[in-house]
Amino acid sequence: MIRFCLLGSGSKGNAIFIASERIRILIDNGLSFRQLKERLRTVGESVDNLSALFVTHEHSDHIQGIGTLVRNVPMPVFVTRGTADAIYRAHGNLSNVELFEAGDRIPVADLEITSFSVSHDAVDPVNYVVSSNGTKLGVAADLGYASKLVFSRLQGAHALLLEANHCPDLLMKSKYPPYVKQRILSKSGHMSNREMRDFLAQLLHRDLKLVVLVHLSEENNRPELALQSALDVLSHTSIPVHVATQHAPTPMFEIKP
Repeated sequence: MIRFCLLGSGSKGNAIFIASERIRILIDNGLSFRQLKERLRTVGESVDNLSALFVTHEHSDHIQGIGTLVRNVPMPVFVTRGTADAIYRAHGNLSNVELFEAGDRIPVADLEITSFSVSHDAVDPVNYVVSSNGTKLGVAADLGYASKLVFSRLQGAHALLLEANHCPDLLMKSKYPPYVKQRILSKSGHMSNREMRDFLAQLLHRDLKLVVLVHLSEENNRPELALQSALDVLSHTSIPVHVATQHAPTPMFEIKP
């Protein structure tokens, strides 16, 4: 059994809470310590019970709250060497670091966290699959496209967190400068609603129990557009779809094999 929720999802701050029977962890923390405490309280959890933090990449919306968190609640911070070096150059020394290589499997209590490389405009970005006693949660966010590696890692997951960052039509009509639009649309940028839909169709299997759409752009997407893209694939199933938001946590989800 794995319980999880998105405490915040978007360009202003990201954090994923994950719990098993024995441990509670975060993937990323781009929230302030006050925000993190309040949002954990909202879902019935406490910051004091966190035991480890895993980092995907060095962009500020994923790491800006890590320093204060670790000073208040000491815990290991698992990060690739490239990402750790990038954080150091931009923000100074990061304490309690545990280095790993992309592709490593890291056991913590009754969880196994498997990292895998993704294509994004960062130094050494990774995403994670989290497993516990036969239950598998797959995370694919902040990536420009779904490679064969990403597919192989997420295949068979019981729950999926999938990026649905933008609607290309809204992005092209936006006030973003051309170079930003190009970066978002590139293979090292962010997945669109349509790309998420096509990837979800590849990942669909009979034991998939939940899909959560993450990292929606507040300027270049609409929740209803992202949701409809997922429903294009799932409408003939009973699989629920939830859209994560920037300003409030999702419900606490629970998945079993």
